[in-house]
Amino acid sequence: MATLSPEQLEDLQGFIKDWLRHTGRTQADLRRALRASSIRMPVLLEELLRVHNRDGLAGLAQRLCEIEALWQGEEAGASGDGSLPPALNDSFGQLDLLLEEIRQIAPDSPK
Repeated sequence: MATLSPEQLEDLQGFIKDWLRHTGRTQADLRRALRASSIRMPVLLEELLRVHNRDGLAGLAQRLCEIEALWQGEEAGASGDGSLPPALNDSFGQLDLLLEEIRQIAPDSPK
């Protein structure tokens, strides 16, 4: 994969800052979504560059869209409609599948 030029990195940083401002999010929110080690912009950009190097520009765009969807799901969950955010709901589905598989392996386990 081609790496981003200094100009492209500067554009990406400007985009990220505008996106965070527009969505009412912070660098800390982005750090959590990326599972980065710091809220500092260079560290966040480093994480995004890893995605770009691994998956290309389309992969980077997809990852940012996934983060946007996660945030929208969190907002919908916080609205008090009683539904879980999609990411949390999906994780419970995975836990249910794992529990069912464990029960099949050990049929004497409590239900």
